[in-house]
Amino acid sequence: MRGGHFPFPPQTPGSRFLSALGLRRCTVRCSGCNTSEPHPPQLRGPPVSFYPLFCHLFPRLCREEAPTGCFCILDMPNIVLFSGSSHHDLSQKVADRLGLELGKVITKKFSNQETCVEIGESVRGEDVYIVQSGCGEINDNLMELLIMINACKIASSSRVTAVIPCFPYARQDKKDKSRAPISAKLVANMLSVAGADHIITMDLHASQIQGFFDIAWKNCIIVSPDAGGAKRVTSIADRLNVDFALIHKERKKANEVDRMVLVGDVKDRVAILVDDMADTCGTICKAAEKLIDAGAVKVYAILTHGIFSGPAISRINSAPFEAVVVTNTIPQEEKMKACPKIQVIDISMILAEAIRRTHNGESVSYLFSHVPL
Repeated sequence: MRGGHFPFPPQTPGSRFLSALGLRRCTVRCSGCNTSEPHPPQLRGPPVSFYPLFCHLFPRLCREEAPTGCFCILDMPNIVLFSGSSHHDLSQKVADRLGLELGKVITKKFSNQETCVEIGESVRGEDVYIVQSGCGEINDNLMELLIMINACKIASSSRVTAVIPCFPYARQDKKDKSRAPISAKLVANMLSVAGADHIITMDLHASQIQGFFDIAWKNCIIVSPDAGGAKRVTSIADRLNVDFALIHKERKKANEVDRMVLVGDVKDRVAILVDDMADTCGTICKAAEKLIDAGAVKVYAILTHGIFSGPAISRINSAPFEAVVVTNTIPQEEKMKACPKIQVIDISMILAEAIRRTHNGESVSYLFSHVPL
């Protein structure tokens, strides 16, 4: 068993408090700080899971502050975590956060390039989670995910949850032209038919943004690079108690912006562009230039998914950004080497906590306002 860092000396108010509750301490190795210390109690009876709010709820009972990223999972029975081929590094980080070993799975290609998946262990009666992001060879990875879900389902798993940090085809979510497909709905239907009971995916919310930069929030303005992100931006601005602005863009064709109109005053402000994803980065780079021309003193970009295809890196390097912050829903190691402006936030803790809450039947919507960064 592994756990988080909640060190109580034998005779401290913390240990006496726990004794008064009828609880006992256990010593396990911390998956976050790799130390063996007395950890929070396990209730007499069935094993239970602990979340790091204990130290925050009772800070005076703790000898020292819990290291960042440590939390305690004393026991999570009947759970199996598999990784697809798209982002093994993120899958491993999620497994480490949960104190789990990744399940055994073999993926390969037949000679005609069809995908073959072999689940290497029993999943009968297990609560299965499969981590597969919509990046890299997207179509192959999507098919691999569907096959893995179906393989676990027909192997009598009790439940299968697809953990898709970057949801594929998410941009095709509405019928904006005649005869245009709604591909996001099609992918959702495919996941359902394959046997997925739940889907966990990732997007930014206000509480996740507050800790990104050490700047005076009162001098900031949150900016949406398009009308579609207005609801996201207004929610974040309300939470941070700052102003917001909107850039209206007109496209002639996909990935090409013809004209931009700024609605809002950014003069002498730090402008923070917020969007769900950036692909070729034409929109956000033109938006950054528009904001500087309108008098913004600095421009940052915060994006959930950094796809960064085609000329994206060269555009970011030449754009007036102080920094472009993305999450690791998509591997970014090579992009960071090519562009020093790119900074990456690890979201494995958020995914791990979403998995823990789903497994234990707890509220996942709690994470919208209380993010375990």
